[in-house]
Amino acid sequence: MPTAADSSLGKTTEYREDYDPALLFPIPRAGNRAALDLAGVPLHGVDVWNAYELSWLAPGGLPRVALAELRVPADSPNLIESKSLKLYLNGFMQFRAEGPEIIRAMIERDLSVAARAPVSVDLLDATQLPESGLPEGDCIDDPAITIDHYGPPDAELLRWGGERAEQRLVSHLLKSNCPVTGQPDWASVQIHLDGPRLDRAALLRYLVGFRRHAEFHEHCVERIFCDLWQRTRPDRLSVYARYTRRGGLDINPFRCSDPQARPDNRRLPRQ
Repeated sequence: MPTAADSSLGKTTEYREDYDPALLFPIPRAGNRAALDLAGVPLHGVDVWNAYELSWLAPGGLPRVALAELRVPADSPNLIESKSLKLYLNGFMQFRAEGPEIIRAMIERDLSVAARAPVSVDLLDATQLPESGLPEGDCIDDPAITIDHYGPPDAELLRWGGERAEQRLVSHLLKSNCPVTGQPDWASVQIHLDGPRLDRAALLRYLVGFRRHAEFHEHCVERIFCDLWQRTRPDRLSVYARYTRRGGLDINPFRCSDPQARPDNRRLPRQ
């Protein structure tokens, strides 16, 4: 079973200009999920990727550029390692195509093969301004809270009680580390929970516990989702993290108890 350590991540790499779908490096999700107790956890959702560095050549040789939105279903057997995706997209640099629909279809096909599930791809013209805004909810980043735990994440810190309520809570303080390179990953996270009322200070302490934690974006969000679901047993739950860009890509995992839920793709100020 391939792991991130087998990929090009963290290694000196040649940036090729030739199209090659074999550059994509899939990583099975099962390895990380084996470490989580998923019994009875309704884990659904999607990974929303934004690629800001996509270019190819028109038939006459004029370069074209676009922004790509990629949606990888959370139930796909594989996720796609981010550096391999960057290398793959770079391979379109000298590729000639009649129009963006050809490029879109090629990327959609290749990513679906790598993920072993249908991946959707949309291209935006470079002159289009992506939708932007702030996540809906109450910010819990209270500077009066005292925190002295920075990892590993500890679900025992979570507290809740009393009446049940629908809650939308937001923190801009989520930070974890790449498990291969150790580079920091920064994110804002939105939690929508219909269930026991969460203690906001306790939730913030729990989230800050990822600060020294080494795990991929998708895995961090699934850990948060599972910890909240298993302990609070809500009627509904979603966790949506918007990570800052690295290498022309941002990754935004969304996990939800509702299999029909679809997240928006509003770009946050830090993105």
